[in-house]
Amino acid sequence: MTSVEWTVEDHLVDKPDTSVAMFWKFVGLVERCGPFVYSVSRSTVTFKGVRRGFAGCHPVTTGIRAYLDLQRAVEDPRITRAAPYTKRLYVHHLTLTSADQLDETLAGWVEEAYLVGEGAHLLKQ
Repeated sequence: MTSVEWTVEDHLVDKPDTSVAMFWKFVGLVERCGPFVYSVSRSTVTFKGVRRGFAGCHPVTTGIRAYLDLQRAVEDPRITRAAPYTKRLYVHHLTLTSADQLDETLAGWVEEAYLVGEGAHLLKQ
């Protein structure tokens, strides 16, 4: 049995140009936060900080699906589900269908998630 290693490019194959552009715009929001590494699986592209993965994204026919790990629950129409992941973290699932949804509010959530990737959730509260 051979193992297949997924790449970012594999997730972009046969996706609409608008979805691919939204994917790269999401990556740009992550890049604004600081260094990270990609961890690519069959289901998603995960963005990892020093301590852990903090966000993920993959293009779909209608835009992108993403998730963010935050230290609080956030309500917004873009968030399809938010659930406790650990005692200190909530995973937020998002469905984004237009580029204008990748706004500064979302950028702020990405920044919060990036801090989780750096270990902020481990600090005593």
